[in-house]
Parts: sequence; structure tokens; C-alpha cells
Amino acid sequence: MRRSRIVGTGSYVPEKVLTNQDLEKIVDTNDEWIVTRTGIKERRVTNNGQASSTLAINAAKNALEMAGVAPEELDAIIVGTVTPDMFFPSVGCLVQDALGAKRAVAFDISAGCSGFIYSLSVADSFLSSGKYQKVLVLGTENLSKVTDYQDRGTCVLLGDGSGAVVLIGEEGERGILSTHLHSDGSYKDLLFQPGGGSAVPPTYESIDNRLHYLKMDGNKLFKIAVKSLEDVVLETLAHNNIEESEIDLLIPHQANLRIIQAIAKRLNLPEEKVFVNIHKYGNTSSASIPIALDEANRSGRIKEGDLLLLNAFGAGLTWGAAAVRW
Repeated sequence: MRRSRIVGTGSYVPEKVLTNQDLEKIVDTNDEWIVTRTGIKERRVTNNGQASSTLAINAAKNALEMAGVAPEELDAIIVGTVTPDMFFPSVGCLVQDALGAKRAVAFDISAGCSGFIYSLSVADSFLSSGKYQKVLVLGTENLSKVTDYQDRGTCVLLGDGSGAVVLIGEEGERGILSTHLHSDGSYKDLLFQPGGGSAVPPTYESIDNRLHYLKMDGNKLFKIAVKSLEDVVLETLAHNNIEESEIDLLIPHQANLRIIQAIAKRLNLPEEKVFVNIHKYGNTSSASIPIALDEANRSGRIKEGDLLLLNAFGAGLTWGAAAVRW
């Protein structure tokens, strides 16, 4: 069977660190409150000159170097993001130009925090069908640019960064076993950015009303996220005839430590089988899984033959999962 196999991982986060103590100085919050409710101790944020493509280009170079793949060999570049440099052209095209990947088709996918899983699924379809041979997939976000630092319910959660994987299509048992995607637009108002698009274009009024910042109903999202993530994980395991005990490492979207712990508990997974780095980076949306995957890979947490489970939940609402035999 032809599968899509990850042969390189990479990540990049800005140097600037924003700690809980820093946030205490600009909004009504404190370190204990943030850590207890989210598990986050600090996050990385960009400087004014750093766009989403800046992060993505650096992550891509790291992944390509590990894979031993030249940019000219790439057939496609797919970027999951909700914070592109601009509406158009896509971050994918900006990355393509910077890398010199002249023969690669390039485009973005907007699926909130599920953007990397959605992009991975599209890449898997290209590769497993034989249409393409080598694909670069990225999740990149610059959430600090759409974060309202007067809203203590959201500003403590979000960070910036980018993660990347290089995939090749080959015959064998290793690679992506399956991907499973879902969405429900009826919950669109639980997590969204109202201003900036054609519905609410930029005006003095929209800016004064802070409509260009991310808005979120965290309490309602938490309940839906836990149930949806559990369902899609069980769907993935059933599809591949895999038992929960066979999972070697769960690499979840790093949205909230309590959500991660709730999913792990429902799957009867011990702490050592769950990769967590939310305390360092916060919620980096579509970048969180590939950043975590790269850290797990480079630190030796993943070994050949391991069964990985990736899952994410985000704006849309969207959610999804992927099973990967390393």
C-alpha cells in the first residue's frame, strides 16, 4: 500500500518570551490563575517585523534539512493558518518564493487550530494517490497580532510559532494510516475574528470597537472540544482496528492542559504517553501539533514503528485526528 511518510520535522518560535508575570502588568490576571486553568507559564510572541511567513520559512528550512530534501524537489507546499501575512497572496506562495521551490503548487488552508491536521489530510491524499511525491506541510500562526490584550480570558492563552513536516509517498506499512476531519458551522460564534473581512471591513468604528481581535467563549468551547476530540480519536482507532493501549504517543493540539488531560483520561493513557509543551508556548493554533511533533522527534520521544495519534479542535468549529505509524 502506498502511504505518506513523514521524513523530516522542523519548528521555529520567536525569541521574545511573554511570561505570566509580564501579563500581570498589562491585564487583571496572575500566574496562579493562568497556570491552574490553562497550564501555561509563558508563550512566544513576534516582533513587529516578523510575519507568519517569517516563522514558516524558518520551520520549513529545518524540516527540509532533516529530510535531506531540496526545495526544488517539492511538488506541493500546504500551509495551515488563520493569521496569514495578508489575505492574498497566500503564505504558501510566500514560502515557495523564499525557498525557491519553483515547481511546487502552494496554497493555504483555514481551519482554525485544526489547520495542520486538515493540511496533513490533503497532503496524504496527494501522496497516497501517487499524484505527488514530496510535500511540505506547515502550521504557522502569528496570533499575537489578533490578540486583545485587554481581554484576560483570551490574551493569556495565545502564542506565535510555526511547525513543519516533509512527507514522501512510498510503498510500505509506515506513514499516515488515516486522517479524519469534521466541522460544524453552527458553532461559528464561539471562536471567531469578526473584523477585517468582507462582512466587517476595516473602519474607524470597527477598530474602536476592537472587532479585529479574536473573540472566544471558552466555557462552551471546553465542553464541545472534549467530547468532539474523544469521538474523533475513537473513530480513528476503530477505523484502523487499534486498541487504546497500542498508542505509543498522543500529540494533541496544545490548547489547554485541562482539555489534554481530559482526553488522556478518557483514553486511559498514562502521562508518559502524552506529549505536552503548552507550558512553554501556549496555544499556537495550527502550529501547535507540528511544533510538538518536532520537539518529540528531536528529543528521542518517538522511535521507528511507534504509533502516534494527533488530534486538534478549532474555530469553525473544526476538529480532526490522524494516526501515524512512525
